[in-house]
Amino acid sequence: MSAGERTFARGTAGAPARPRFGYGTNGLTDLRLDDALGLLADLGYAGVGLTLDHMHLDPLAPDLAARTRRVARRLNRLGLTVTVETGARYVLDPRHKHGPSLLDPDPQRRADRVRLLVRAVQVAADLDAHAVHCFSGITPDGTDDATAWQRLTDALTPVLAAASGAGVPLAIEPEPGHLLATLADFHHLRQLLGDPEPLGLTLDIGHCQCLEAESPADCVRASAPWLRHVQIEDMRRGVHEHLPFGDGEIDFPPVLSALAATGYQGLTVVELPRHSHAGPELASRSLEFLRRADRIAAAGPAVREAASPGGTT
Repeated sequence: MSAGERTFARGTAGAPARPRFGYGTNGLTDLRLDDALGLLADLGYAGVGLTLDHMHLDPLAPDLAARTRRVARRLNRLGLTVTVETGARYVLDPRHKHGPSLLDPDPQRRADRVRLLVRAVQVAADLDAHAVHCFSGITPDGTDDATAWQRLTDALTPVLAAASGAGVPLAIEPEPGHLLATLADFHHLRQLLGDPEPLGLTLDIGHCQCLEAESPADCVRASAPWLRHVQIEDMRRGVHEHLPFGDGEIDFPPVLSALAATGYQGLTVVELPRHSHAGPELASRSLEFLRRADRIAAAGPAVREAASPGGTT
């Protein structure tokens, strides 16, 4: 299906399809992009979460369209699908992490972030990507909530228009510490914007464990109609630290079972951005872990109780 032929239909439950796993290039920053994609294909991943950054398809360097076409051909040859992620730490501002954000007090700096997201939408369309990921940013000091939400909705309006024209969902991520931190915040944004069709959700399973009142599996079920992108890693309650599988508290088979039941068709991408030093090894171990967890999930609750590979069992 081409980008122009996509629809933004809500997810629907049906015969459970097993999750399709990817790995984020923000956890492979010590590798060239071609090498990272080759590694993931060789390991057996279905796709990749491609963070646009200076070392991986730099969105600010010349000849972006030509370089994107080369990446599209590489993905096609390797049989990998893709989601475009926009969480590069210093791609716009070499001195301020994730700066400028959509909440920046300076309208020109907010516009810089908007331009990056619109550019990411075009890259995603050219790659036939499942979605474009983004987040709100941290509320600046001295900014009240009403002002912050107004800045966010104003900034996202042209991005959503671009997403609608390209046929690529925009999947915003609740991020601990940000203005939009929880699933409730996502729904608040959705209502402020009038529930636009291109607006979907990036659900990070670790973030659910970190700060949501419901379990990660319950968060998946509650989010089903809006799921456009899923990130996955281990985490502990109340601590925003992305951990390799087995190092946190999450019981993954129920999460994967819930995900399969939603009818979600996108990628479930391993998100370990602070582990690039061990990226190839962790990519291999992560896929082995997830495949085992998914086999347990598919086998049913009785097997899950006896053989869960990690978390709270």
